[in-house]
Amino acid sequence: MKKAIMYVNQFFGQIGGEDKADYAPTITEGLVGPALQLDKVLDGKVTHTIICGDNFIGSNTDEAIKTILSFLEGKDFDIFFAGPAFQAGRYGVACGEVCKAVKEKFNVPVITSMHIENPGVEMFKKDMYVFKGGHSAAKMRDDIKTMAKLGNKILNGEENLGAEIEGYYPRGIRHQVWREDKVMASDRAVDMLIAKLNNKSYITELPMPKLDRVPIADAIKDLSKANIALVNTGGIVPIDNPDRIQSASATRWGKYDISNCDTIKGGEYKTIHAGFDPAAADSDPNVITPIDALKVYEKEGKIGKLHGYFYSTVGTGTTQAEAARMANEIVPLLKEDNVDGVIMVST
Repeated sequence: MKKAIMYVNQFFGQIGGEDKADYAPTITEGLVGPALQLDKVLDGKVTHTIICGDNFIGSNTDEAIKTILSFLEGKDFDIFFAGPAFQAGRYGVACGEVCKAVKEKFNVPVITSMHIENPGVEMFKKDMYVFKGGHSAAKMRDDIKTMAKLGNKILNGEENLGAEIEGYYPRGIRHQVWREDKVMASDRAVDMLIAKLNNKSYITELPMPKLDRVPIADAIKDLSKANIALVNTGGIVPIDNPDRIQSASATRWGKYDISNCDTIKGGEYKTIHAGFDPAAADSDPNVITPIDALKVYEKEGKIGKLHGYFYSTVGTGTTQAEAARMANEIVPLLKEDNVDGVIMVST
């Protein structure tokens, strides 16, 4: 009988919620949480369930991956599943990280599932089968059924009919195949052109990525009179992170008062960004959010005023859609305070 192993986070592993998000990796022989449903619909046996907290793997990725791979040493398995992760960003990134490592180490097929807004989709869809999943756990059964369907095809040596038919995100891989209808490429191209000219629907065989075009803003005419604000994606926050901004795959932002200070200090502020070594930014947060330098510019008259608040979030793993949503929430506040320009600081 074919065998599978499944990865889930602390919530679906029945360990706990956010209070257990720092839970270190463990492996259980048998079925836990979603593995119960997967075992019912898979043409094989789920033998083990791996559980890890989202915060733990997000903050200790290398350590978590190393531990999980060590769990799998000597285990007999033919396929590996993770999730479904729905729209949970940290969970999606964790599923992607684990699946990628397992695939590279053990050379077995790996399958996961995420909602289109999950940052893990863009990060990992070219490395593995990432299925188009539901928004929330209400779609758990459907998502597992979809994952298992392809898993069964792989285990049984059946033909994979491609992303559009099977339901996973396109991986950017193009195969040369013999079409059953035997229609030549030239004839298909002409048919598409005729359909386009007649405003009829057609499906291109070479889709191009759609990119947002953002017009360049007009220059500020006189910086010496301008109200300049700082916005950063480097995760600079007060030491207690009052807005609970995530260290990766952020969906939250914060607004912090600097009207009565000439600098911000380590020990009072820190970075919660999980994409770089935080030592320098924790020691001197101004290296990410240069309030000290802009206060000097303000005193020298190079800018009219440094806005009394700075805004912060985290960029690593954050989806374009979430970034746009947060921007649409922040921009009206900047306009309300008559901000003339924004310095957008990254890492």
